[in-house]
Amino acid sequence: MLEPSHNDELPVIPGKRYFTIGEVSELCAVKPHVLRYWEQEFPQLKPVKRRGNRRYYQRQDVLTIRQIRALLYDQGFTIGGARQQMSGETGQQDAGQFNQLVTQMISELEQLLDVLKK
Repeated sequence: MLEPSHNDELPVIPGKRYFTIGEVSELCAVKPHVLRYWEQEFPQLKPVKRRGNRRYYQRQDVLTIRQIRALLYDQGFTIGGARQQMSGETGQQDAGQFNQLVTQMISELEQLLDVLKK
């Protein structure tokens, strides 16, 4: 199975409140051990930990991971450079997340429209 290289090719994020590390791994095309490593490197990533130290990610965490993935894999940033980008100007970061949310919503609405047309 080939991993998608661009976030546009990643699956739509389901409308759930919490996601397991396995689900996030599939949604973001990143292996679970990489997600655990990124938690140490990026202070923005703080999944809720429940019994047994199990991680539960929220939708915002998934979007943040996709943003980190894009910086590292698509734009060629190092971990340090990506961390700097993520913690840089919050206005720019908010705009990027907003654009990502809008793109995601459009994609989900288009899928819903396809289902309704059938």
